Amino acid sequence: MLPQDRLSQIVQRFEFLEAQLNAGPAPDQIARFSREYADLKPVVAQIAEWRAARDGLAEAQAMLADPEMRELAEDELARLRALMPELEQQLRIALLPKDAADARPAILEIRPGTGGDEAALFAGDLLNMYRRFAESRGWSFHLLELSESELGGVREAMARIEGEGVFARLKYESGVHRVQRVPETESGGRIHTSAATVAVLPEAEEVDIDIPASDIRIDTMRASGAGGQHVNTTDSAVRITHLPTGIIVTSSEKSQHQNRANAMTVLRARLYDIERMRADAERAADRKSQVGSGDRSERIRTYNFPQGRMTDHRIGLTLYALDRIIGGDLTEITDALIAHDQAARLAAETA
Repeated sequence: MLPQDRLSQIVQRFEFLEAQLNAGPAPDQIARFSREYADLKPVVAQIAEWRAARDGLAEAQAMLADPEMRELAEDELARLRALMPELEQQLRIALLPKDAADARPAILEIRPGTGGDEAALFAGDLLNMYRRFAESRGWSFHLLELSESELGGVREAMARIEGEGVFARLKYESGVHRVQRVPETESGGRIHTSAATVAVLPEAEEVDIDIPASDIRIDTMRASGAGGQHVNTTDSAVRITHLPTGIIVTSSEKSQHQNRANAMTVLRARLYDIERMRADAERAADRKSQVGSGDRSERIRTYNFPQGRMTDHRIGLTLYALDRIIGGDLTEITDALIAHDQAARLAAETA
């Protein structure tokens, strides 16, 4: 049974927020009210649709007593009885606790793992894949840091991605991505296995993470990179060290002021992610079994080029559409991961 009291409370809260926003709330409440209103709107729409079907069932049931309306009532009962389980499932999903970070921009970090030059080239492929995926969804994609290898691969890349539902969709990408293919540098045609690590962190606001000035050391230095990449004529690159954790963040664009802002954004996101991981671990002992565990050491996906195959090991999904996926079409994968996570959370709530 659906929790009727909770449904009524959600609708009442939504109506209160709507009245407040129409009346003009205090400036310091506008953003908070607007965000909560936007979060509740689709939930209230699901509640209204489910209630309309439920009321329609009752009306059709009552119409059965009228001989002239009986045939029409039986057709309507059959239609609504078939529809109700789907509406109830959609409503249960809408009622699942929301990840407070889902609506935030994301910080994407990519680093090569085992595999040397080939791993760096694969890291570059992943960076381009996520860039194209962001473009296809109308998200903004801004590189914060890029260190390239001698062969044009990626030693380290960080990007900020902003748009509707960015973190909600990309958070399942964290982990080890493995590639199996014949490297361009391989003369014998042998298949090599390489890997790259992806981390997707929700961007933190200053109110989320307070970083005292005494906790950081900021160093400026001359930017450098392979093959003359990102070399500046001034000492504009910035390195920030968070002393309590030892986390080091660098940024090497042309503006020292922008580098400082970029590095603080990434540092704040990493510290916020640590807090989220700690809170999640305390809240759910079984979180390691969930799709969105965020375990950076977990091998989550294999891209097999000779077979044109992508396999996501967490949910057993295999697609023979590797060119399309590497080209940035990740929607089928991310949809499947979201659905799997929702199903697991629904099962945990009813267990």
